[in-house]
Amino acid sequence: MGDLSNVKVFYGFGDVLLEVSMALIPLMLFFLFFQVFMLKLPWNRVKGILIGVVLTFLGLSLFLQGVHVGFLPVGREIGDIVGDWENQWILIPVGFLLGFVATFAEPAVRVLNLEVDKVTSGYIPSKLMLYTLSIGVAISIALAMARIIYGIPLWYFIGPGYFIALSLALFSTETFTSIAFDAGGVATGPMTVTFILAIALGFSETLEGRDPLLDGFGMIALVALAPILSVLVLGLIFKFNESRSDD
Repeated sequence: MGDLSNVKVFYGFGDVLLEVSMALIPLMLFFLFFQVFMLKLPWNRVKGILIGVVLTFLGLSLFLQGVHVGFLPVGREIGDIVGDWENQWILIPVGFLLGFVATFAEPAVRVLNLEVDKVTSGYIPSKLMLYTLSIGVAISIALAMARIIYGIPLWYFIGPGYFIALSLALFSTETFTSIAFDAGGVATGPMTVTFILAIALGFSETLEGRDPLLDGFGMIALVALAPILSVLVLGLIFKFNESRSDD
């Protein structure tokens, strides 16, 4: 195992700053073009936007640096340690817990839930959406860990999973169908990808006869599928309750 005590906190920070700059500069140029020729917002609004961009730049830079020196190394170390356990099935409930916590703390998930709550005027509460997505991702992480432990092919999950998702979409409402497929992309955010994927890769590396390229990867596909299924199921529950109230 590596020695995490020798990690330099700001090693490679210059490269991270450059990457974030290259990502934000086109957005700023796009905004300035519309500001000059179309929007013509007052200076106070523009100043607030510029301050927000600066904070975004600092936040993304520090977050990505933390990922490189903290999340990824720690995740790999945890995966290596768990891979040496005699009762490796314990990683399945641990994966469930980690998936729930990571999704619960995911910023993009919070934004989606608040927007859904606002657009639907509280018809779909943000807390209900948060727990629905968190439970769905937690189940998918647990299944991903079981797949690594027992060497189950990825297609055994992905094929039937998307078949069920498309089937549920036929019976769910258009509102929940639209939210569901957006939720699938939102849930695969930095918290899940950086920490849990690192654990899965470290774990698969320690297992005899496992290939990290085949077993470690593929988990994000399950994470993207899980919110789709959970939100569609929630939509069916809403639809069933409405039909009962109408009767």
